[in-house]
Amino acid sequence: MDAIVGPLAYPFFIRALIACVLVGTTCAVVGTYVVLKGLAFMGDAISHAAFPGIVAAFLFKASFYLGAGIAAVATSLAIGYVSRRARIRVDTAVGVLFAGTFALGIFVFSSIRGYTPDLFGFLFGNVVAISVSDLIGLTVLGSFVLLIVAALWKELLYTTFDPLGAGASGLAVGPLEYLFFALVAVTIVVSLQAVGIILVVAMLVTPAATAQQLTVRFGSMMRLAILVGVGSSVTGLYVSYWLNVASGATIVLVETLAFIVAVVFGPHSGVWRLRRRAGARTPG
Repeated sequence: MDAIVGPLAYPFFIRALIACVLVGTTCAVVGTYVVLKGLAFMGDAISHAAFPGIVAAFLFKASFYLGAGIAAVATSLAIGYVSRRARIRVDTAVGVLFAGTFALGIFVFSSIRGYTPDLFGFLFGNVVAISVSDLIGLTVLGSFVLLIVAALWKELLYTTFDPLGAGASGLAVGPLEYLFFALVAVTIVVSLQAVGIILVVAMLVTPAATAQQLTVRFGSMMRLAILVGVGSSVTGLYVSYWLNVASGATIVLVETLAFIVAVVFGPHSGVWRLRRRAGARTPG
């Protein structure tokens, strides 16, 4: 019991714990739509696209979250615009802009002389280093995303499963798609401090992908994704504290383990399905 309660004596751990709950919830909610839309690659692209904004913020001594947010949202909207106007697949637009924006970040980063520990922190994440001001920013951004999703729940769901039908019924599919891309970008910015640019796509995709192995209902899938996202984040935080290892990587490893368990034992793809098939083939 002391192993659970003991870390709560440290303010930095409590801040990290609250951040894990916020990040896990926000990523799970938006990630459910991302997985159902088949846009996992987009999450990875936008996370890397935030890097030039972070570098620019470092150079101009501005807020990292502001720089990352501007770069991520601008890139996400550009992906939507290019895919529509140039009439190319979204994954093609993602590939082009992902490479270009990240290369821009590396180019500017290489021009900085001296050691830049703050930038390295955003590459790999460090949730235990979250300050009170960071936590306030996470709360504001996370609440904004969740409120928008709650307000447009039905519209986003309709355009996810049947965009043609949604357009025929009078919904503004184009603006809704741009809004969704922007929500993905903000969600990624929320997650950067926790797991970093390199691993942020796992926070966005893995909990929802795990839930998808366990249920076929949208509401149940989102609730399970939240449970997996928050549970894995909190568990990973504790494990990283006990073992004195990187928090972001540990959180992602716990999420990956949960996904593997769901694949192996889930009702739709795991051993239980194989057993049902074997039972159905056995003559009575």
